[in-house]
Amino acid sequence: MKLRAGLILFAFLLSCNSFGDREEKVYNSPKGYDLKTPVRYRVRESMQEISGIVLYPDEHRIMAVNDEEGRIYQVDVAGTTPYPHYKFAKSGDYEDICKTDSGWFVLKSNGSLFEVHGLFTDSVYSDHHKFPKSGKREFETTYYDKDSNRIVMICKNCADDKKEGKTSAYSFDLATRTFDTVAIYRFDNSEIAKLAGSDMRFFKPSAAAVHPVEKRLYIIASVNGLLVICDLHGHVQEAYNLKHRLFLQPEGIDFAPNGDMYISNEGGYDGTASILKFTYNAR
Repeated sequence: MKLRAGLILFAFLLSCNSFGDREEKVYNSPKGYDLKTPVRYRVRESMQEISGIVLYPDEHRIMAVNDEEGRIYQVDVAGTTPYPHYKFAKSGDYEDICKTDSGWFVLKSNGSLFEVHGLFTDSVYSDHHKFPKSGKREFETTYYDKDSNRIVMICKNCADDKKEGKTSAYSFDLATRTFDTVAIYRFDNSEIAKLAGSDMRFFKPSAAAVHPVEKRLYIIASVNGLLVICDLHGHVQEAYNLKHRLFLQPEGIDFAPNGDMYISNEGGYDGTASILKFTYNAR
């Protein structure tokens, strides 16, 4: 009898602690945004696996990759007809899309970049730039660093990072079309966890984009449920918890010229894929 009572008491205390942990998570918003009140655009069935996004030529038409097909889609958020799409490579695990001054690039999960030619035509093809560094690596995030004329890729799961509690970023020089195999900066995962008020061990970015007004880097981490903001040299400044109810599986991010933020969510098992718009109120 005493043993049973003890087990009941233990279960009660455990549930109290779990409840307390949930209560401790704080959901704030970056300055200029309210992460609780997005405009939601649902996307068609063909894009339930929506990954990276780029607003082009405006915020009503969004270029996106389906992470399995080797196709780029042009998503009209107000459209009712099938999305135009362009086959650039064979099927594979494609995670992000990036527009630069010298063209379009798609990131594959192994770190390879596919330079897409002839987009919006009937003769689309791509050049394959293979990431040369050996070792097990997984990438989901890339962005264009205009000032340095390079594409930056951030690791999601890289073997050498795990040992040190870091997350590395690598670059692709657009002038020479070559990779730098030495990390250009590294995030300290414990620093991000402290800012977010979590016990996160590994930081796993899923998308990133440079804010056009603030000139800072906004990084989405789907696995961690985080939005992290840093400068363009990788110095972390802010971190925000994301509510799973809104951010089911955030895999893409981009900005309108005025700072309005768009985040894409894969559908997965939790619901319908969507693109969320957060209006920017600069102060």
